[in-house]
Amino acid sequence: MNRGLRNCNPLNIRRVAGTKWIGQSALQTDRKYVRFDSVEWGLRAAFCILRTYARRYNALCVRDIISRWAPPSENGTEQYVRNVCRWTGFGGQQLLSESDWPLLVRAMARQECGILLDSATIVRGFCLYKIS
Repeated sequence: MNRGLRNCNPLNIRRVAGTKWIGQSALQTDRKYVRFDSVEWGLRAAFCILRTYARRYNALCVRDIISRWAPPSENGTEQYVRNVCRWTGFGGQQLLSESDWPLLVRAMARQECGILLDSATIVRGFCLYKIS
């Protein structure tokens, strides 16, 4: 099992000192990435980060979102953007709404962990985001 799934963190959200997520496991066994109690809680955190990107950085399209999530200094950002666009059908500069985020997050999890999460899991994570 890969690290993202082992941590119930399919988008590989990094640990940040002073940040505690709802649904974060009490025992953090990975020094680099957050460990969540379930994949749905990890997805909820990802949706919260997307909201921050939209509000604080005006990152509203795949290219802007992925460039923040996986910056070129650490990742193959251009290939990441191409993959997400291919898997979602979104254009790189297409403005996304919050209702597009579940499909985006599903593609990002595929890029990060190499797995295709089922739609029901994505929806449950999105619902946790919407109610909190």
